[in-house]
Amino acid sequence: MTLKPAAGVTQEPPVSDWQDASLGDLLTLQRGFDITKKAQVPGPVPVVSSSGTASFHNVARARGPGVVIGRKGSLGTAFFVDGPYWPHDTTLWVKDFKGNDPFFCYLLLKTLPLASLDAGSSNPTLNRNHAHTLPVRIPLLRTQQRIAALLAAFDELFEINERRIELLEGLARSLYREWFVRLRYSGRSPNDPPPASWTLRRLSDVAHIVMGQSPRSEFYNRDGIGLPFHQGVSDYGALLPIHRMFSTVGSRVAEAGDILCSVRAPVGRLNLADDELILGRGLAAIRRRDGRVALMLEQLRHALGAENSIGGGTIFKAVGKDELSSLRVREAPADVSHDFESTARVMLDSRVLLTKQCQALAATRDLLLPRLVTGRLDISDIVLGALLPADEA
Repeated sequence: MTLKPAAGVTQEPPVSDWQDASLGDLLTLQRGFDITKKAQVPGPVPVVSSSGTASFHNVARARGPGVVIGRKGSLGTAFFVDGPYWPHDTTLWVKDFKGNDPFFCYLLLKTLPLASLDAGSSNPTLNRNHAHTLPVRIPLLRTQQRIAALLAAFDELFEINERRIELLEGLARSLYREWFVRLRYSGRSPNDPPPASWTLRRLSDVAHIVMGQSPRSEFYNRDGIGLPFHQGVSDYGALLPIHRMFSTVGSRVAEAGDILCSVRAPVGRLNLADDELILGRGLAAIRRRDGRVALMLEQLRHALGAENSIGGGTIFKAVGKDELSSLRVREAPADVSHDFESTARVMLDSRVLLTKQCQALAATRDLLLPRLVTGRLDISDIVLGALLPADEA
């Protein structure tokens, strides 16, 4: 049964949580403050430029929580700052949130086409007055806070997993140094003489090495069938994919479980191949002949040392197969290598699982973000526990 309003009573339309407005109705952007590196005094205050926190100073020009976006160079890049900060002249910072939730404002700015507002003649420049006119939808504060809390939970879980990964990597490195550098491995007494059976071997003597290359265009599958092509490893160890598919004909392929090493700047970063992939010029695939993946990974970390330890080039650093092959790795007796692999492999498998969880969290967050901050997805219908991995829910 449908209820009708009483005679003479006007039925008001339902009030929406969301209202159409412009960005200037949500917040006020202000140009940042110039400061040279020479003028900075070391301190706890981040100096936020258009590419993020570039340095630290002892004086702040803005109080947190704050939001900064790129004004010059990297247009529209958005950064959230918890405490006091110095917004650089290459940025715009939010001077007034006008009673809105700062983290919601940051999330919304991440989805706006700010880079398309380039007003510079030679150097890309973002004009705040142009940005203020962008159309947006603004929800009530309570809705902003619920959206911010949900997406912040994803970021927090992501950071927790990253810290776990770093801890496991540190434990594996420490175990390797203890056994293979200090020779304090299981079953050896401190008074025992150095074992004669330990040797330094060339990497090519203990492992298969496949150098990447740029596949020729005729092997590119435009129908999307084939293997993904990867060119390098990013700052955080993740693969840098080129979203194209190539045939294995005429290509160099890494197998699942191969260790991937970046051989062009930055040289020496490592990752693990989850599945088969085509190796671009920036990667090499390394696989121990005895299949000990965890041991090979730590041997490479130790042999490579700092990223600048190998590689040469006049424009950017690169390393060839001969130089990679000649890396020296310490080989232990079979029983010691077996025991190390058994222990370190548990840590490696945990890291792989956590990395996959991070990828799932990031993908879910990136899918939800533009829908939530524009009101296309009703926040009241979302159950956080149903979106997160079982171990994190």
